[in-house]
Amino acid sequence: MTYKANEEFLENLITTPRATGYEFSAQGVIKEYLENKVDKIYGDRVGNLYAVVNPDNPFKVMLAGHVDQIGFQISHIDKKGFLWFLPLGGFDTSTLPGKRVKVFSKGQFIVGVIGKKPIHLIKPEERKKAPEMEKLFIDCGFLSKEEAQGKIDVGDFAVFDYGYQRLGEHRFVVASGFDDAIGSFIVAEIMKELTKDKNFYASVHGVSTVQEEIGLRGAVVASRSLKPDVGIAFDVGFASDNPEIKKKQVGDTKLGGGPIVCIGPNFNPILFKRILKVAEENDISIQRIATNRGTGTDANAIQLSGAATALISIPNRYMHTASEVISLDDVENIVKLVVKLIKSITEEDTFIPF
Repeated sequence: MTYKANEEFLENLITTPRATGYEFSAQGVIKEYLENKVDKIYGDRVGNLYAVVNPDNPFKVMLAGHVDQIGFQISHIDKKGFLWFLPLGGFDTSTLPGKRVKVFSKGQFIVGVIGKKPIHLIKPEERKKAPEMEKLFIDCGFLSKEEAQGKIDVGDFAVFDYGYQRLGEHRFVVASGFDDAIGSFIVAEIMKELTKDKNFYASVHGVSTVQEEIGLRGAVVASRSLKPDVGIAFDVGFASDNPEIKKKQVGDTKLGGGPIVCIGPNFNPILFKRILKVAEENDISIQRIATNRGTGTDANAIQLSGAATALISIPNRYMHTASEVISLDDVENIVKLVVKLIKSITEEDTFIPF
């Protein structure tokens, strides 16, 4: 199987703002990309997007990648026009001061900067601590509350203002929000590849889920609705090939080393063995890690729907920052692996582990 990642589609998706709860523009990008290729495409009231190949086949496979990214929700505009915000997802606040953001309101975006008191004016003992979220604000250059309210509404959202670029000469790419539009991208690419030859047993339901960053909410709705026999989640995983990451804590993983495949209670052992077998047969390197509990990914919700569940992760550096780094080689190998995996499923497969 030959496959190359569609970087034009990837860049378009990654640079479309999609803070948790505000993913609809990004879902439109995916819908436009797939709607003339798959057998069926539709959405639900939560905001999930579903693409289906072979809808009438009896064995149901669900693929899930969450499209939402961490962001900020405007909660207050003060009398000087500064914007105060609530986090949408988890942040290391020490990485936030000075970062550029885009605030989206009234059909346009406005550039802002996350501000805080300068280090020169902070007491020595306070310098050792990460800033408190409630002491950070967004400066869009407004001079008054009235000016700001003409452009911004309470409840609007913001995301980091950092785009998509190649990094170095080894097919690494950097952008804000690979967590986890890269998962939704992979699902879309798998669905597109499956349309080239539909002679396989399963019906496949690719879902671009929403609101993962605040509790797997989209995946809960999707998996309960679909009731899949097999479910595979795609999310970023920790790359341990950069300084200060402890391999004994997160596993021995690297960019370009291949898909990260998890083994543990959250995952079906028969499906895990099938993934390893298909990878070996197709000369795809696998990075195996142990996970001793639920993963905090869409795989949790999928498993609780009763499906045989797997998590395939994309190695990622600097997760939940303005500049995350992944490898296109890993992305392409995941697409190849899962297309072959789906085509390996037959009517004899139950994935019941006893």
